[in-house]
Amino acid sequence: MIDSRLVADGGQVRRRRECLSCNERFTTFETAELVMPRVIKSDGTREPFDENKLRAGMQRALEKRPVSVEDLEAAISRICHRLRATGERELPARELGERVMEELQLLDDVAYVRFASVYRSFQDISEFAAEVDRLRSKSGGKEGGGKEAGGKKGGDDEKGKKGGA
Repeated sequence: MIDSRLVADGGQVRRRRECLSCNERFTTFETAELVMPRVIKSDGTREPFDENKLRAGMQRALEKRPVSVEDLEAAISRICHRLRATGERELPARELGERVMEELQLLDDVAYVRFASVYRSFQDISEFAAEVDRLRSKSGGKEGGGKEAGGKKGGDDEKGKKGGA
């Protein structure tokens, strides 16, 4: 081994190596394999955690919303980190869903309500309204919310918004 450095925010080790027989130099990247907990679904079945499934569900909720790919990936990274940090070998799907909703609420309220409506199986409009009212009371009565609240397109219905210019 000739050289060794941390890369990717310390998540990988880059090593320059040299072949002892032909003296050719090459680079290797090493990543620690961190085991994610298995997910216990509501019917009792267990399946491996699937980051792609997590990403797809969050992308569906965030479709056509003003949230960058970088913000989405950071949220996914935080969820995965929190799951690994529990040290548990298994976790209920309910707990994973709650963590996803927490992250979506930070990113975009509309995406949060979309996800919550499917996750909590809203049956009618009154359940949507109750969730929106809960969000409004949590944010002090302000419309919008999430990280991108200030960057929404103009032309939206302005009824009920406080202040603004």
